[in-house]
Amino acid sequence: MQFTFDNQTLDTERRELLRDGAPIPVQPQVFDLLVYLVQNRGRVVSKEDLIGQVWDGRTVSDSTFTSRVNAARTAVGDSGR
Repeated sequence: MQFTFDNQTLDTERRELLRDGAPIPVQPQVFDLLVYLVQNRGRVVSKEDLIGQVWDGRTVSDSTFTSRVNAARTAVGDSGR
């Protein structure tokens, strides 16, 4: 399945993020995080939801969680401003 937003395409079958047709390198866990967020774009996703789905409920440190969320934001060009 492909999700298109702004100038980007998230291709779940190829596990690829493209910006203007060029691949953007993302770590597998960051890719899974993006997919989950895009699939649930119509609702607020809690930290607990993300940990349950992306990390299969494993214990995750705050720094690891924040690092992956920041990597996902960077991958899609979101500066947070």
